[in-house]
Amino acid sequence: MSVVKSPLSDADLKSVGTALQGALVDLVDLGLVAKQVHWNVMGPRFRSVHLQLDEVVDTARLHSDTVAERCSAIGVPPDGRAATVAAQSAIGGVPEGWVKDTDAVRIMVDALGAVIERMRERIGVTGDPDPVSQDIIIGLTADLEKHAWMFQAESV
Repeated sequence: MSVVKSPLSDADLKSVGTALQGALVDLVDLGLVAKQVHWNVMGPRFRSVHLQLDEVVDTARLHSDTVAERCSAIGVPPDGRAATVAAQSAIGGVPEGWVKDTDAVRIMVDALGAVIERMRERIGVTGDPDPVSQDIIIGLTADLEKHAWMFQAESV
């Protein structure tokens, strides 16, 4: 049951809804991963990596809210529950305990890379049926790619 009449056809709603739900899951998990690493990072570059991780958290939270609200606007109930995120995220696990600053950077390069790859697929899927959703995904992907570049620069 949907309480919102979608501006999209049923077929378009299914493909766009799937893309947005996947984006939501990846963004929620990215925020959680970055915060977990943020709490446990140690090493000579602690402060810079620690602060950089919070920037990723802020970006993920901002965009996850935008994506969830877009889902609602087109009649798709967003699902950011822990079980859904754990089952559907593209991001690998984070090690338990302290994380060396160099490992923290690697974890974030890998996590951002996985999410960006899926976001770029979603850009392609949403273009024809819903340019508005595509625009949201393009904007958030640009922000994620900026974070990826900055973490990659840390690993040189």
